[in-house]
Order: sequence, then C-alpha cells, then structure tokens
Amino acid sequence: MSNTHPIEIMIETAYVGEHSDPSENRYSYAYTITIRNLGRTTAQLLTRHWVITDANGRIQEVRGDGVVGEQPVLAPGEAFRYTSGCVLETPVGVMHGHYGMVDKDGHAFNAPIAPFRLAVPGLVH
Repeated sequence: MSNTHPIEIMIETAYVGEHSDPSENRYSYAYTITIRNLGRTTAQLLTRHWVITDANGRIQEVRGDGVVGEQPVLAPGEAFRYTSGCVLETPVGVMHGHYGMVDKDGHAFNAPIAPFRLAVPGLVH
C-alpha cells in the first residue's frame, strides 16, 4: 500500500463446485474483492492487470478496463466491492496483479494486489 495513495484491497475466494468438472481439468473459482480508499484524495480505478498461475506453471495474464464493467470512483473512506471468477486447469492456483488508478489531480498510480491462493477445499492445508 503506497503512503501517497493508500488503497486497501481485501480478497475472499471460493471454489465453485457446480461450475467445475475435475474429470475435464476444469476448476472454477469466485473471488470477492473489496477496494477501500484509505487516502485523503478521491481515486478512480481505471484498469486491471491479473497474473494467474496454475499448479502446472501455466500463466494467464488478463488486462482490461475497470472491473465487472465499472470504473469506480472512491472518495476518501469509500469502498467498492465486486465478485468475479476464473477457471483453472488444476485444483490449486495463485493470482496477483494491480489496479491502475488515477487520483483527482490526474496522477496515475498502481494499487498492488498481493498474491492469493485459489484451492479446492481440503486439498491444501
């Protein structure tokens, strides 16, 4: 978290068994992310960049505008929460990345997203 632009990112993950088919190497995950502006200036999320790595070392990079079709503007103290998902070919994987943000003065900055694990329950202790 940058001192100049303190953006807090909290992540919850879930395995989505009803959309998965292990016999076809299809493991579906949902992740819910809460982005909170802890700074003193308004900031807008413009882009996302994800690096998704499965247990075979296969890497997918995802870049795009906003999240779930939105580019939320967060005043100081405000939060934005959304749920999205991904599909892996293995029962375990890791995601990390950053959000491309801009503050009210037009200064661009990245809000890093620390690595988090996607795993079928009971598989990893």
